[in-house]
Amino acid sequence: MLLALRCIVCGREYAPTYKLTCDVCGPANGILDAVYDYEKARRTLTKEALTSRPMNHWRYREVLPLAHNDHIPPLHVGWTPIYDAARLAKHVGVARLWLKDDGRNPTASFKDRASSMGVAKALEFGFHTVACASTGNAASSLAGFAAAAGLRSFIFVPQRAPEPKVAQLLLFGATVLRVQGTYDEAYDLCSAAVERFGWYNRNCAINSYLVEGKKTAGLEIGEQLASNPPDWVVVSVGDGCTIAGVWKGLREMHALGILERLPRLLGVQAEGSPAVARQFEQGEDAPFAKGEAHTVADSICVAVPRNWRKAVRAVKESHGAYVTVSDEEILEALRYTPRLTGVFGEPAAVASVAGVAKARQQNIIDPKESVLVIITGNGLKDIRTAINVAGSTHDIPPTIDAVAEVVEKSLTAEKTCNA
Repeated sequence: MLLALRCIVCGREYAPTYKLTCDVCGPANGILDAVYDYEKARRTLTKEALTSRPMNHWRYREVLPLAHNDHIPPLHVGWTPIYDAARLAKHVGVARLWLKDDGRNPTASFKDRASSMGVAKALEFGFHTVACASTGNAASSLAGFAAAAGLRSFIFVPQRAPEPKVAQLLLFGATVLRVQGTYDEAYDLCSAAVERFGWYNRNCAINSYLVEGKKTAGLEIGEQLASNPPDWVVVSVGDGCTIAGVWKGLREMHALGILERLPRLLGVQAEGSPAVARQFEQGEDAPFAKGEAHTVADSICVAVPRNWRKAVRAVKESHGAYVTVSDEEILEALRYTPRLTGVFGEPAAVASVAGVAKARQQNIIDPKESVLVIITGNGLKDIRTAINVAGSTHDIPPTIDAVAEVVEKSLTAEKTCNA
């Protein structure tokens, strides 16, 4: 039921082929958006119909850009669990808090939603090689899905990409090009390479079909919490594609009559990588100011976000807000989130939790409101950072007296914390 690809700046429409950006507005501004026949979709995409469909993100086929189902990769994607995190809600000061754990996807990140769609479309268009630039998660995700589908993959990562993510790439059989520079330099080099060698461009910021994969998180939230939606949905922001996709999915589920009301969006950026938040404050029409990006949360460390316009519009349409959090606040959230919930997220994922705490401090979120946070990646993605903040072990001799000493110290520390 895909009708066209529409430029988000000038509104010009194109046939839904392998088309990346608008001919008039150019690659820098002319991002395209997929347009569907929602009247037709409403006839078959209903609450009743969904009850009998497979529990994955392909269940929303009426609003996904697939010509047919022949090229869907075999790995299970989506329908990730939502947990009611009462202790975390109390800690950050909100009435109710849910975590949607997208670290449960095949390569342990939210990016599997986009990569599964990218690989399906690459096969549909007849490509044999796919490529992307990434700080890590999109790269390992694409490599995994390319491996599952039998495609070659070329992956461009910045020098600082975490070792676990690079290990995933290599084990999935990708050709990994570690660029001696920033993510933005890796992105530009990847763009030049796909142009020269004729590869399928999986870069979500410029390929509208990839955002359609990301929006399935919003579609799922709209179904999973249809009758009791949160007041806020919180998303960490790098390039801007994820929060734009989540909003599109929520909006579609509301338009289809499944989601009772729309939540507001809270976009969370690192203080050292605040480009989208800054643009949100200055306005969409203000000149985009380029700057450097530095943060412990590698997945959202982006100096030049390619999809900032969609990310700004999504939050404005939702009557939401942006906040920025320091690396110290992110690392603190990395400590307390797993201890209060049992869900282990990487720094960029728990940045959203830190963002909820910051939004409460700034009275953006009311203490009586409910919040859903998307955990975008598993903590094992950046185990070195996790180890640095986790604390240390108790190295003891093999005696019960040594155990008793540790138990006593532990109980004393617990009483001190609870005092």
